Amino acid sequence: MKPEPTTKDSSAKGLAIYVHWPFCLAKCPYCDFNSHVRDDLGELDQSAWTAAYIKDLRHDLVRLKKDTGPATSLFFGGGTPSLMTGKTVAAIIDDVENSLGFSADAEITLEANPTSVEATRFRDYVSAGVNRFSLGVQALRDDDLKALGRQHSVAEALAAVEVARRHCENISFDLIYARSGQKLADWQIELNEALEFAPTHLSLYQLTIERGTRFFERWKQGDLILPDEDLASNMFDLTNAACASQGLAAYEVSNYARPGFESRHNISYWQSDPYIGIGPGAHGRLDCDQGRLATTRLRSPEKWLGQIAKADHGLESDDVVSGDMLVAEVLMMGLRLMSGLTETRFKSLTGKTFAQALPAEHLDDLIDGGFVTLDNNVLAATAQGRNVLNVVTEKLLT
Repeated sequence: MKPEPTTKDSSAKGLAIYVHWPFCLAKCPYCDFNSHVRDDLGELDQSAWTAAYIKDLRHDLVRLKKDTGPATSLFFGGGTPSLMTGKTVAAIIDDVENSLGFSADAEITLEANPTSVEATRFRDYVSAGVNRFSLGVQALRDDDLKALGRQHSVAEALAAVEVARRHCENISFDLIYARSGQKLADWQIELNEALEFAPTHLSLYQLTIERGTRFFERWKQGDLILPDEDLASNMFDLTNAACASQGLAAYEVSNYARPGFESRHNISYWQSDPYIGIGPGAHGRLDCDQGRLATTRLRSPEKWLGQIAKADHGLESDDVVSGDMLVAEVLMMGLRLMSGLTETRFKSLTGKTFAQALPAEHLDDLIDGGFVTLDNNVLAATAQGRNVLNVVTEKLLT
């Protein structure tokens, strides 16, 4: 049953909740997320997993500050959450409603792979309370989908987008660019094809090579050649211009949306708001009486499930985040947003002003170089700075 949003005391601080489903039908060669392929997924006892998620959630809920709530967003990520049954999703949504309540405009997102089998479940997810889908399309070329290890074709992906749209207005899909062998003109044509679907939200990621992935091994051996920095930079600029021309404003480094369709859940991360993360390998940031806690769940699905049976939680670590670590985290997340980071927000989280936390010489150099701006006590990365954001944040923190 779809939960009715609950209106709480307006002085209460909202909370985002992330639920990690760790299983996939196949492991993509570029993916370094905590995902696991299991041969016996059809035999998985989802009722046991549902009970485990609820125990993991309630363990963290009781530790939050008294003024926390209601839930402003709930995000089912993975892995492949569209392998969850509608019943599992509904049970978790219902428990959040019963334990914490939802804000009147709560966003409930489920990531989905666009295969025909999973697309048939969209109706069940919407009935359960999901009001936003994020589809992992990744490419609009069949040969590139195969190279990326995806299990769907372009035709299946586009059909799934249409199925999702019939059930839900708020649809996002992902594409990866700067792929091996991709030229600027190739990406322009593909991006224009994506924009013809008039999406409300796009997540457009430059392919990065992560340690521990199959792509990393191929890249290290010289078997995988990616576009050079200049071409990748031109692709980034093209992406921003093309999306803006179609009314999808860049509100974060890799995310574009029509007004009102920005991902509230992900904005919570970038604004360094508190959030609960449950499920194997999930991370969270809890505001508790002892300060801000960084929580990490056990990565192994079997170990996570086993520990919950013993201890009613799947925690691996639980540490206070403060000092320089907190400054770095707030800065790195906040500069991803086009709107930047206000000094008021920065101080409320870190206890420091920009002048107290950031080396003046380095900040001035970045301003003079056109990489960041500091206007009206708002620190923001420019388009040039967002293109090399890791370098910008590293300089600000040293």
